[in-house]
Amino acid sequence: MPLKSKICGINSSAALAAAAAGGADFVGFVFYPPSPRAVTPEQAAALVAEAPAGLGRVGLFVDADDRTIGTTLDAVPLDLLQLHGDETPERLTEIRRLSGLPLIKALKIAGPADLDTVPRHAAVADWLLFDAKAPKSKPSLPGGNALSFDWRLLAGCEVGRPWFLSGGLDAGNLAQAVALSGARAVDVSSGVESRRGLKSPARIEAFLARAAEL
Repeated sequence: MPLKSKICGINSSAALAAAAAGGADFVGFVFYPPSPRAVTPEQAAALVAEAPAGLGRVGLFVDADDRTIGTTLDAVPLDLLQLHGDETPERLTEIRRLSGLPLIKALKIAGPADLDTVPRHAAVADWLLFDAKAPKSKPSLPGGNALSFDWRLLAGCEVGRPWFLSGGLDAGNLAQAVALSGARAVDVSSGVESRRGLKSPARIEAFLARAAEL
């Protein structure tokens, strides 16, 4: 199966164009104001209007309430929702009912014990996304922190759903990450930036070119 790629944190026309031209399968828009990659629903709607047919449009939320999700969906036509906070399986069920859209649930991984919740979340999410858990000593955002985890933890893991590998990926380590984890879908944000929050079209192009080889 060809490796699927998602470029997350799209916040400019140049980044969107590079993702589309490079063959990305998904682009992500961050609706979490503390993030340097955050966009408003109005900004996202303008970017989504530029997306070619077939490019999956993902909205990322962090412990958002019904009103935030609902008003965003009123303004932005999205294909999937990515939930990157501490949402429980019960909350996922509520969000699916509210949105009517497929869900990606991000799980933060540091060690084997962090995989214990996989069955519960896989029972209600359409996709899982494995990201690095930041150490308690290092304040961080829910994602886009350029941190990775031991990719070997996912090798042979019975997920029961399609899943993305995320966390600290870039064009240079992508092949190793895929080989060690067995991932067939990858998600990148900080690894294709020239500075925090600013996507680099050239780095997006390089990442997607490498992904196409795997």
